[in-house]
Amino acid sequence: MSNTIYLGYDFTVKPLQPGVEILIAELGYAGFESFVETETGVTAYIQKEEWQADILEDIQILDSNEFEITFEYHEIEQVNWNAEWERNFSPIVVDEICAVRAPFHEKFDTEFDIIIEPKMSFGTGHHETTHMMLQHILKNDFKNKSVLDMGCGTGVLAILAEMKGAKPLDAIDIDNWCYLNSLENVERNNCHHIKVLEGDASLLQGKSYDVIIANINRNILLQDIPVYVTCLNAKGLLFLSGFYNEDISAIEALCNKVGLKRVDKLEQNKWVALKFEKE
Repeated sequence: MSNTIYLGYDFTVKPLQPGVEILIAELGYAGFESFVETETGVTAYIQKEEWQADILEDIQILDSNEFEITFEYHEIEQVNWNAEWERNFSPIVVDEICAVRAPFHEKFDTEFDIIIEPKMSFGTGHHETTHMMLQHILKNDFKNKSVLDMGCGTGVLAILAEMKGAKPLDAIDIDNWCYLNSLENVERNNCHHIKVLEGDASLLQGKSYDVIIANINRNILLQDIPVYVTCLNAKGLLFLSGFYNEDISAIEALCNKVGLKRVDKLEQNKWVALKFEKE
């Protein structure tokens, strides 16, 4: 990968939030594979061979009246990804008992110590949705529970679930880089019960779990929640995040329809993380 040529798009976004989050999500679908948030917006990277002139045509937020977004792009060779995110990644501590840090950070005196090298993947714990999902895992019983981490990103949620006694675990992501990065992070944290898979909800056929964790965007959740329910054991738990407060009604209506009852809610900066139980 070191000789791969990339294009870097420097986006200026006003207002920053939730503009940057929406933009990153839409660019990810368009083929951009790495993002570095900046003080004024975000820099997004795509391999030159994956680029085409109309690459931004389906990026809906660029046509939105709610945001002012400008950009310029340039060619880059041999991007040092570690240097890019190292400048922007500081360690976090969740509820005083779980630290998420990079290999070059000092170890924290916490019950759980997770080492993540995110590279191009989503899930360092900094984003509200990941942070809340970590909180959910910390305050629930995972001992000997079978777990699915759907849309695993860096694998951080599956890693904490195993640290809390879960086994066996599946961590699934449709993105190849996330798949490879999760494999690295699972090994780095000495996890032995997590199976990392590359793909989507079609991989779930015939599988069953006590707990399913899905930190994915709203539209994917609305599409896949019925699939999750078929894989969820009786009295099983479903943790969902990746959407805003205003999306709760649509998410909850679908969950109720398929036999799930909401039992907990966390909220940070309009982002929410919900806990459902299978009735």
